[in-house]
Amino acid sequence: MELNVTKIDGANAKIEAVVVKEDIESKVEKIAKSLSKTANIAGFRKGKVPVKIIKQMYGEKLVQDAEGEALREALDSGIKELSIESENLIGEPSVTKYDKKESGDIEVEIKVATKPQIELEGYKDLVDEFEKPTVSDEEVEERLEQIAKANAEYVENNKRKKAKDGDMVNIDFEGFLDGEPFAGGKAEGYDLKLGSGSFIPGFEEQIAGMEKGEEKTIKVTFPENYGNADLAGKETEFKVKLNVIKDEKIPEINDEFAKKMTADDEMTLEKYKEKLKEQLAGEKLAKLYNEEKKPELLEKLVEKYEFDLPEFLVEQEIDMLVNQKARELSDEELQELRENQEKLKEFREKFRDDAVKSVKATFIIDALAKSEGISVGEQEMMSTIYMEALQSGQDPSKLYKTYQENGYLPAIQMAITEDKVLKSLLDSKMKEA
Repeated sequence: MELNVTKIDGANAKIEAVVVKEDIESKVEKIAKSLSKTANIAGFRKGKVPVKIIKQMYGEKLVQDAEGEALREALDSGIKELSIESENLIGEPSVTKYDKKESGDIEVEIKVATKPQIELEGYKDLVDEFEKPTVSDEEVEERLEQIAKANAEYVENNKRKKAKDGDMVNIDFEGFLDGEPFAGGKAEGYDLKLGSGSFIPGFEEQIAGMEKGEEKTIKVTFPENYGNADLAGKETEFKVKLNVIKDEKIPEINDEFAKKMTADDEMTLEKYKEKLKEQLAGEKLAKLYNEEKKPELLEKLVEKYEFDLPEFLVEQEIDMLVNQKARELSDEELQELRENQEKLKEFREKFRDDAVKSVKATFIIDALAKSEGISVGEQEMMSTIYMEALQSGQDPSKLYKTYQENGYLPAIQMAITEDKVLKSLLDSKMKEA
């Protein structure tokens, strides 16, 4: 076997080999002899099948196996000659050329990718000092009022006869399309806050002004993009009865309110304000980090450090960005890209810079995590997914299984790692105000 290896750059290498016909034939012979000792073929005792018979029965398969073995040998020999440790290989090797000559020789080219060598000297100097966000007493009072309002009760007001915008009302209603009731368009004793925008545009506005006990038929047109195609863009009628008008009763902000909100019998209003102050400070800091500090720091890191990237990872990232963008394109635009390879190539290149930055950021974060002694275990990933499931009303175990089956766990682990690394660096430069 003729072998030639080339280090393209610090993260990519190429292995070129010529596998001669005699080598393939030798491997076919070896595989056939081995198979003759184990094959069960009618008319022959096990282990006594002639090699000639094996070749007749499995001829093409033997050649394919021999060629596959030769390809693996070329790859192993090339990696050894390149002095690449197996733990430094990234992804699967890519066979970029496989040319069977008339002579029976095979010319192959295999590309391999390795972890780039990254020198992150001086990375802490990229983090600027900043003051920790503060929370004023006015902000605490504002949050208290918001919480009280969110926990307001609605009590029937027997003196009020006419509903107005902002009122909580209780109604019965039934919807009709072309004179026929439609599914999901009926309810009794339904509480609706007028002006909330929770119903079809025009519905709540027509209830404002109705009197208690009044029945009325109102007309509304469903939006063109409404989820139910049978109703989208259609004019409908609703028979509505106004049952009750309710007043908003906001709880008094005192020690009892604090106890109720915290389920703590020892809680006082002053202690509760301190807890809210801490909570608001945490929210402000998270907002500052996520919207400003973390993106800025990551951008600085990506701009400062230069190193070679595995080509296939950049191409994979471009594929992902292209697929995301393709969802926004019209059928005509997609068809044009499919039929015009040059145009498709130009379209892909628009995403190269972003893809390079994304892949670079991944390797930088990985190197920083090692430098800072930061890791993310399975338990931490499960906790993150559990919280996501609770917030979205999903089953945590099912969501975890879905992510696992679709291969999303490594990306989730990297996202958590990135968050921890950047937070750690920023925390080290944060000063009390």
